[in-house]
Amino acid sequence: MKVFLTGGSGYIGRATIEALLRHGHEVTSLARSDQAVDTVTALGAKAVVGDLTDLDVLRTAAAAADGVIHLGAVNSPEAAAIDLAAAEAMLEGLDGRGAYVHTGGVWVYGDTDGVIDETAEMNPPAITAWRLDNEARVLATATSGSRPVLVMPGLVYGRSAGLIEAFFVEPARATGAVPVIDDGVNHTTLVHVEDIAELYVLALDAPAGALYLGVAQNVPFKELAPALAEAAGRPGSFEPLTAAEAAERMGPIAEAYTLDQRMSGDRAKRELGWSPKHLDAITDLAKGR
Repeated sequence: MKVFLTGGSGYIGRATIEALLRHGHEVTSLARSDQAVDTVTALGAKAVVGDLTDLDVLRTAAAAADGVIHLGAVNSPEAAAIDLAAAEAMLEGLDGRGAYVHTGGVWVYGDTDGVIDETAEMNPPAITAWRLDNEARVLATATSGSRPVLVMPGLVYGRSAGLIEAFFVEPARATGAVPVIDDGVNHTTLVHVEDIAELYVLALDAPAGALYLGVAQNVPFKELAPALAEAAGRPGSFEPLTAAEAAERMGPIAEAYTLDQRMSGDRAKRELGWSPKHLDAITDLAKGR
């Protein structure tokens, strides 16, 4: 299958290109810089130069593909509008020939009451509230002949990168202690980058309108914190923060890190045969794997 993806030079994108190629797909990736071109071509993908605002480029690349995976994102006040316009352009170019796999995120569910699945009500923190309308509009295209599929990753870790590394491990290296918000009893949903990459590949064969939680583990943050301290080279060193102090230091994303979330990835396992291999995040993170 010919697969076009955005965000191929990014953290999840690199692992997804590797997974696609292992499964025998031919991969083309959007690349917005010379460095991105070098990254995706070194992995074995073809590069298409452009960014998420180049709608004609996206439409043309999707028209040449049998399936599309949208992993790209921008950090901008216009993120919602850019994301939706890019999705619509790629859906138009793909024209229902294959699945269009869109990236969501589990934070839109807000705090959960026990373990939930994809059918639970959503109550997002402010930082991800914009996703609700975009995702609903993408999935609604199933009624007009498109094959939209939504993958919602938990907090992605592995390969010494990702948000956990950026907001907890790296700061601990600088300050000497891992920040722990409130008492750390809130649960965090986790998935290894290689496992979520496999789910994206499997989602290319999912039915139109399907939604999948990409979650392999649910771990209380206070149990995760010692592993992060080990990874930072600061074993046993923690810095308690109130929610207000965390927001001042981390910005709006701090609210998402205080969510208490437990989720099941059973639908993806049952319907797509997803089988996560990395099921000990604490050990993996402590060892920097």
